[in-house]
Amino acid sequence: MIEAVLLIALLGFRLLGALGVRRFATWAASAAHAMAVMLVVTATAHFVPPSVTVMPNHADLVRMVPPVVPFAEAMVYLTGVLELLGAVGLVLTATRWAAGVSLAALYVLLLPANVYAAVNDVPFNGGAPTSLWLRIPEQVLYIAIAVWVARSADRTAARRLLHVWRARVTPSAAVADRPSSL
Repeated sequence: MIEAVLLIALLGFRLLGALGVRRFATWAASAAHAMAVMLVVTATAHFVPPSVTVMPNHADLVRMVPPVVPFAEAMVYLTGVLELLGAVGLVLTATRWAAGVSLAALYVLLLPANVYAAVNDVPFNGGAPTSLWLRIPEQVLYIAIAVWVARSADRTAARRLLHVWRARVTPSAAVADRPSSL
């Protein structure tokens, strides 16, 4: 289901690009926006109360968290917030590189929860559990798209933001980064 959201959004944005909308002129930019749409959809499940049964809800996601992870409910809320922040970061050109890299890392960190849910037959949305042979390729797909989006993004904006942040944190870093004039 969520892959359909990703694919339809990708094709829709790319069609807009073909019709002249410059924001969606490339496949990578369209993929960034499509992944943002997908993340908004998936992130909503992190906050949906258990009484809602027409879509995955917070309780479904808590059951996916391996027992070794402390504060399962808080972790589900945290990952929902991170997904929403990632969606915003992908849409903003200046933060697309950082968002892509961060989302790739998040997807790697979420992989154990998907493996745990598949191996332990944790049902999702009251339906049959998703098998491991499907969950792993899904995660690999999301990681690949996040890395592709990050690699195609303009890194200079992210570097400028990092430089400004570093200069505020350690004023001597800004002086050290300047080329010396003779």
